[in-house]
Amino acid sequence: MGFREDFVWGAATSSYQIEGAANSDGKGMHIWDVFSKEDGRIFEGHTGDVACDHYHRFREDVAIMREMGLKGYRFSIDWSRVLPEGTGKVNEKGLAFYSELVDELLAAGIEPYITLYHWELPYELYKKGGWMNEEIVEWFGEYAALISRTFSDRVRHYFTLNEPQCFIGLGYLFGEQAPGLKVPVRDTFLMAHNVLKAHGRAVQKLREFAKQPLVIGYAPTGGMSYPATDKPEDIEAARQHLFGLGEPKVWTWNVTWWSDPVVFGHYPEEGLRLYERYLPKITDADMKLISEPIDMYGQNIYNGKCIRMGADGRPEEVKRPLGAAKTAMGWPVTPECLYWGPKFLYERYGKPIYITENGLSCQDAVSPDGKVHDPARIDFLSAYLGQLKRAADDGVDVRGYFQWSLMDNFEWVCGYSERFGLVYVDYETQERIWKDSAYWYRDLIAGRL
Repeated sequence: MGFREDFVWGAATSSYQIEGAANSDGKGMHIWDVFSKEDGRIFEGHTGDVACDHYHRFREDVAIMREMGLKGYRFSIDWSRVLPEGTGKVNEKGLAFYSELVDELLAAGIEPYITLYHWELPYELYKKGGWMNEEIVEWFGEYAALISRTFSDRVRHYFTLNEPQCFIGLGYLFGEQAPGLKVPVRDTFLMAHNVLKAHGRAVQKLREFAKQPLVIGYAPTGGMSYPATDKPEDIEAARQHLFGLGEPKVWTWNVTWWSDPVVFGHYPEEGLRLYERYLPKITDADMKLISEPIDMYGQNIYNGKCIRMGADGRPEEVKRPLGAAKTAMGWPVTPECLYWGPKFLYERYGKPIYITENGLSCQDAVSPDGKVHDPARIDFLSAYLGQLKRAADDGVDVRGYFQWSLMDNFEWVCGYSERFGLVYVDYETQERIWKDSAYWYRDLIAGRL
């Protein structure tokens, strides 16, 4: 069987990580513009002010995608580039940039997949309370309506939010990413509820102003869980572990609190009990809004944990072998997660699955022969995609795969110290150099592997 004939082989990026032009053509400020200027927040004081200069070089980058044979490209729109204050006045130059990018992609035969929010909250909205302010549901709806009116004549596929686990958990609970706050746990649950309502409003507005039928999804993340053996009890333990919930002080990193409401229209019962004292008022109208029907389920998957059923009848983690493979960022290499993750998610949610991000950081460098040799990335992708194919063979409705990332970029708090790209970027000259993995991916897409 293998993958569907119309399987979408793609790559992904996000706006602040590649665009640059942070102060150009009327763009407003967002929380990462501010956060990256604070001493000690980002590796060696790096910022995304220039990044890969994609804002000025997007035609060159689309030409690379075309030559690579990509069927789809997932990118995000910077809310503050098109609405500098988050609401109100539209920045036509910002819209024009994305419009030209869309046209360039379509001319190259590449399907655009737009993500509305990849962490760049307009700073003017942050000053009004951001995700703490319930008005953000309507602010995000206004933004989604603008995007639908502008692009839905040409773009069919949209993801509302990227990784709320990260932008709420790392941004407000742990204080590691923008805006770098450690707020009370109660506040994070209110933010999460507003995030999910904003998702629902965006779905409504995208459809309301659509000029053709749209395919709308959501792109959360999370560590997957896979069984230590094929014994039924270990498989059940892995399933329970994946869909379980953490203690309140670390609650954000989970699947079910963020996805059950979107698909089922209710929060998980375990969470309602566990988190009861932190929860905001939750109404039936809220849940109806949050569960506006979506057409596809995206999941960013990088790694997972090996789980078995413990003697006490509860899931327990199996320690990895000494010296087990890891990426340059120290993340475990666990290809099994791209079989069991989609399998468990599809069984639970029943929606077509897109792997919206998957990849790894390597210590890539230009070799004396002028090339970038990254055998570890090829090995990684081969192993992970082999497991994803196995999931498709077993009946999981996997529709697409977006490799993270098309090119090296600003890796958030790691700055430019981590390289996730298929294409190497020399940040001094902005030269793009295909890594060996880019040629490998091209051949895979073309059916030559």
